[in-house]
Amino acid sequence: MSSASPKPIIKIENIVATVSIDQRIDLEEIERRLNNVEYEPEQFPGLIFRLEQPRVTALIFKSGKMVITGAKSTEELIRAVKTIFAILKREGIIEKARPRIQIQNIVASANLNVQVDLEKAAYLLENSMYEPEQFPGLIYRLDEPRVVLLLFSSGKMVITGAKREEEVKKAVDRVYKKLEELECIRKMDEEDLSEEELFED
Repeated sequence: MSSASPKPIIKIENIVATVSIDQRIDLEEIERRLNNVEYEPEQFPGLIFRLEQPRVTALIFKSGKMVITGAKSTEELIRAVKTIFAILKREGIIEKARPRIQIQNIVASANLNVQVDLEKAAYLLENSMYEPEQFPGLIYRLDEPRVVLLLFSSGKMVITGAKREEEVKKAVDRVYKKLEELECIRKMDEEDLSEEELFED
């Protein structure tokens, strides 16, 4: 009796979020007071604030809006926002403020731990695109949740467009189930090599 394939492994790579407060921010003052910032308004209107713990980057604008990238989880994102605002309050840059956080995009990677027949999948899946002579991955657009997946024959994939972490898991589970139903997957052989390993560090 054959053993079941291992469950898909999912990893959040990056969360991009916008944060806004109802007050203007003095970027020149931040540059004067803090070391871990870059501000060159003639090149870019925002100030770049790099936080070490958690490791995120914030683009801060005079309007009170920010774009934060680099968080690996929603909890880490919230912790980063609290840390940034605590620093700005401590330095007298902002008054007491209630930041509004909105996740714009979650980028995740996953490993289905199976081989995928991309030719067959491209033929059977709606909203998919596969042009192996240009790129070795299949692009698959899901409507629910609304995400885009980049799927490789090795079973590895990249997921973009999710707004919540649960959507990533839901998308991976849905794709795995769909590929299984369409008989587009087979268990991984030890000697199997993946095309996208060429893209890895």
